[in-house]
Amino acid sequence: MVRILSIHILDAHELAAKVLQEEISAKDVVSFFLERISKINPALNAFVYTNEASALSQASQVDVRKRQGEKMPLAGVPIAVKDVISVKDYQITCGSKILRGYIAPYDATVVERLKKAGAIIIGITNTDEFAMGSSTENSAYGPTHNPWSCTRVPGGSSGGSAVAVASGLSPVALGTDTGGSVRLPAAFTGVFGLKPTYGAVSRYGLIAYSNSLEQIGVFARSVKDLALVYSVISGADTRDGTTQNFGWDLFSCMGNSIENWKIGIVKETLAEGVDVSVQDALRDCSSYLERLGASVEEVSIKHIPFSLAAYYLIAMSEASSNLARFDGVRYGEHTSFEEEWNVEFSKVRSLFGLEVKRRILLGAYSLSAGYYEMFYEKAARFRSLISEEFKEAFKQFDVLLTPTSPTPPFRLGEKLQDPLMMYLSDIHTVPVNLAGLPALNLPVKIVQHDGELLPVGVQAIAPYGRDDKLFTLASALEKSAFIKKRIVEPWGRIVWTN
Repeated sequence: MVRILSIHILDAHELAAKVLQEEISAKDVVSFFLERISKINPALNAFVYTNEASALSQASQVDVRKRQGEKMPLAGVPIAVKDVISVKDYQITCGSKILRGYIAPYDATVVERLKKAGAIIIGITNTDEFAMGSSTENSAYGPTHNPWSCTRVPGGSSGGSAVAVASGLSPVALGTDTGGSVRLPAAFTGVFGLKPTYGAVSRYGLIAYSNSLEQIGVFARSVKDLALVYSVISGADTRDGTTQNFGWDLFSCMGNSIENWKIGIVKETLAEGVDVSVQDALRDCSSYLERLGASVEEVSIKHIPFSLAAYYLIAMSEASSNLARFDGVRYGEHTSFEEEWNVEFSKVRSLFGLEVKRRILLGAYSLSAGYYEMFYEKAARFRSLISEEFKEAFKQFDVLLTPTSPTPPFRLGEKLQDPLMMYLSDIHTVPVNLAGLPALNLPVKIVQHDGELLPVGVQAIAPYGRDDKLFTLASALEKSAFIKKRIVEPWGRIVWTN
């Protein structure tokens, strides 16, 4: 029998194996994690909603299915889900006052697939409101805290999911990545964070922020767990016309060598403003890859510095359109229409937070008559340009590397009053979303920064549709022990490492 006190240090694949071998029941697993969340979450604010009755009911069903001999690759594995993905009978609010009390009536495709594989939705995690932010401070539920330091942000907007995995509140978690919102919090909390190729994972059931940029992604502490969850949720879905099957065998590719690979360091991402500790982490990772048989060279993608401006024009424009539905009539807190319609609409939309209002206004402006060609259309043309530059680079290189974030985790409140500085946190991640490419945060190093131990990540980028290359690279680094798994509890106390 597994010691119930230590099951949070198990990887998801190990936990599923023990449930299937009847060393522990799915119900006991869920009970353990719900209790752990109740003890640790008040200090972290990673979860904003748990449904004990639903989670235990799911677990009981998994135990029955197990006895019936059903194959379930994620049997009994708890999974945390970001508060923008629909989970039936769970409160889903996008971290916003405007959706308070909304109970989702259906499961997103990714949730359906996870449940079919035997996974159990353990709870809903905190997010920047409508996934708009880089720090998980723009939430109606208050900020999420980084377990490495109570004074620092976990990154955003999927900070709640990242913290849940990093602190052992859930073995794996789902987030969303519109411009880096899986990779940045993964870097800030020291876990793997995957942004898939655009179209590899269904967005049905994802409350839209920017349809052409966002993808549902995965957080995990090991490459095998990442592959396990990604294999379950990816693939074509008739309810999302952008999806397709890519046909990878992620588990077999994880055993491949990277000998003779050519790896490119994007030199424009090492410009002024990148912290010395981040540069050192990238340098150490490059050197280690050369020891594993790869060759590493610099590569130029000269228009990358303009990506941030193009990204925010496109993202804000799409956001202003998508959020128009939250008006108190279709969605949002219902209005009585006791006054004129514009007054009532204004009352409802005043419930949006400051950052959401800012993005709606800027998006509406860039789409308005006389400015559409000047701003949005130019950004759309730039998107094609940066995509072509990446294609050219991948004719020479198997994978590209950049810093995930220009700095280690910054302090709570440090950038809230300066939106432009906050947006610069995404400067290395947004080009990937513009081009629809797959990318993965590699949790390569723990550094001493301002007197604290903090995680630093390196971003690996692969060609369109070649997510398997990311798994080969990450697996090579993990197997050679360059990347280590850790669980950290408030504040900065490492309770387990491999």
